[in-house]
Amino acid sequence: MSDQPEISRSKRVQFDIIEPVGKRVVIRKDENRRETKSGIVLPGNHEIPTLTGRVIAISKQIENDSDFPIRQYDKVLFDPREAIPVEFEPDNKLFVVPLDKVLAIFRKSLVPPPSESDPEDSAADI
Repeated sequence: MSDQPEISRSKRVQFDIIEPVGKRVVIRKDENRRETKSGIVLPGNHEIPTLTGRVIAISKQIENDSDFPIRQYDKVLFDPREAIPVEFEPDNKLFVVPLDKVLAIFRKSLVPPPSESDPEDSAADI
């Protein structure tokens, strides 16, 4: 018999924080869509695979380096081939992703789009 006390399934340690190490981020993958942009609902098990998600945690190495523009809560496009699924939450939508597999960050433009005014008004402003 072992000297180690047995831990029952009900007494397992529950973690509440995940912190990636190295140049990695944790991403919560967005839901797969069951409807196309034009409004066609896909039947049965057909889904449009989603490669986007929100960054929920970044490593200290990335956080402390100003060369990396990625921040917590950014919406990103990522390559799922090297993403490691994490069984941290019941829905299993968390992935640890190497920073070089984050392909793009979605940002809102700070410059407002040009207004659709009369071209003559624009000439009068000059």
